[in-house]
Amino acid sequence: MRPFIVNHQLAGCVMVVADKHKIIHTITLGWADVDAKRPMQADTLFWIASQSKPITATALMILVDEGRVQLDDPVEKYLPEFRGQWLIAEAAENRVLLKRPSRPITVRDILSHTSGLPFRSALEVPTLDVFPLAARVRSYAMTPLEFDPGRRYQYSNAGINTAARIVEVVTGKRFEEFLKERIFEPLGMKDTTFWPDKEQLSRLARAYRYDAQSKELVSVQIDQLAYPLDDRQNRYPVPAGGLFSTAADLVKSYQMLLNNGTFEGKRLISEDAVREMTSRQTRPELDNSYGLGFVVNGPVFGHGGSHGTNTLADRRKDAILVWLVQHAGPEAQEAFRQVDQIFSEWSPDRG
Repeated sequence: MRPFIVNHQLAGCVMVVADKHKIIHTITLGWADVDAKRPMQADTLFWIASQSKPITATALMILVDEGRVQLDDPVEKYLPEFRGQWLIAEAAENRVLLKRPSRPITVRDILSHTSGLPFRSALEVPTLDVFPLAARVRSYAMTPLEFDPGRRYQYSNAGINTAARIVEVVTGKRFEEFLKERIFEPLGMKDTTFWPDKEQLSRLARAYRYDAQSKELVSVQIDQLAYPLDDRQNRYPVPAGGLFSTAADLVKSYQMLLNNGTFEGKRLISEDAVREMTSRQTRPELDNSYGLGFVVNGPVFGHGGSHGTNTLADRRKDAILVWLVQHAGPEAQEAFRQVDQIFSEWSPDRG
């Protein structure tokens, strides 16, 4: 990774390799803040973006385990505003023809990006977090589906956010409260939050992009979120992509999954729930292999985030790779491909 940092293509990174019981390697390189010469540390905080999706799916699966939600139930059973949804049958520049879908969208559909819901609604432009979750989810119900449920794959923040709203309606708790009580506190994920506090903000990695003309890094803001990031009055949770976290916290969430739903003797979700989440749910003829909140490739499952973060777990060797950067551009993914290649060839038995 050093050439990426020396050539100013990345500011820095945190990498962790772990097995299902302990952290094996932690590597920190480069800068969390280039101008301030603040180095990357093991506890540097990152916006993990869509790495929030597996955590939201885990929350929903807790309710499936408890028999309070069924995966193949229609979403409208829990959220009546989804009754009578429309589907786009034809679309032209100045004309849209609507029809009814062949069936209602299900809970399984929204967790596997096969519902037909768009990526986001007009209410979430330009940022994703300035309206309450209930209002945003209501706007999805008012937006026509883009394809018949179950027929295609289309990456959808709206679907994952809808799953979080089901959690709120079924439990009567705010989604962030449910996460804290049922996932973050049992796992000891003390640095995972939608609203980093003052101390956590002091550890937050700055976001950068690489400018090819100047061959330098340029500091950028996270354009999907409103500022200030610790504003609990005017910013609302984005279950599909709003969490901040650290490498150590993310390791714990994946260790729980590799241990079939348990962590340090505590069971969070059932083995059946883990199996559903980390098994392919998309149709065989589709190119995208997605589970429930996870990208799935045989025994390997994980998720990435829009500013270059990535985490994956490999069941064959009970190993976890966490890769955290804060970079808006393709350089981070190119670097991760190299890291992933090394990880795929690495064996815990060889050290």
